[in-house]
Amino acid sequence: MPTLAPPFSPPPVIAHRGASASAPENTLAAFRRAAELGARWVEFDVKLTADGRPVVFHDDTLERTTDGAGRLAETSLADLADLDAGTWFDPDFAGALVPTLEETLDLLADMGLGANMELKPCPGRDVETARVGIDVARAMWPVEAPPLLISSFSRPALRVAREMAPQWPRGLLLGGLTDDWRQEAEAAEAWSVHVDSTLIRARDVAEVVDAGYRVMVYTVNDPGRAANLWDWGIDGIFTDRPEVLLPLAGG
Repeated sequence: MPTLAPPFSPPPVIAHRGASASAPENTLAAFRRAAELGARWVEFDVKLTADGRPVVFHDDTLERTTDGAGRLAETSLADLADLDAGTWFDPDFAGALVPTLEETLDLLADMGLGANMELKPCPGRDVETARVGIDVARAMWPVEAPPLLISSFSRPALRVAREMAPQWPRGLLLGGLTDDWRQEAEAAEAWSVHVDSTLIRARDVAEVVDAGYRVMVYTVNDPGRAANLWDWGIDGIFTDRPEVLLPLAGG
């Protein structure tokens, strides 16, 4: 587990893909909305287009969150820029675009938001996605800002992050806590372990905390469930509704 100086302490509430219950996920509008609602950190996903450009997008395919069709990995950045990424959520967001990583980091820096950048490679592009994403982030992220938290389900991507940006903390993404989670966390030199909130148990939290790692969970929108998780010792919650959980966490 890396030692971070100065101490690294993300807030207990992080806006998942921005304020994604109030604006289309992973768009600049969602990040702006998160800031308006009082979030101090956001989480977002990074994938590569067909021409190797890093964009902020979650799915392998375009249909759910744009008016396009097909695979993101087979779509050029120029073609992606022609798609509407807002109308599916609400007509008020018509014309919202899939942002590039550069646009996203620039906006977050302007707003003073911290961030968890999840490396979300399309199949077979683990190393390439991590190398390009980390390279762009190293060039753009302000040195005076809190370090980026780099997370991934992809073990190869986390290895690249460890090699290219050892100064940035890493989060090991899991579904439920696996039998070999500790070996995986040690291999990644992880700072935190991120687990599906519906699969975690109180004893899992205790096990991870006792091993010296922070515990973060996704995705929680119910205040009662959030309060339970914090009682168990959870360090951070990813939520689509930061305005609901922030009052419980003291803002």
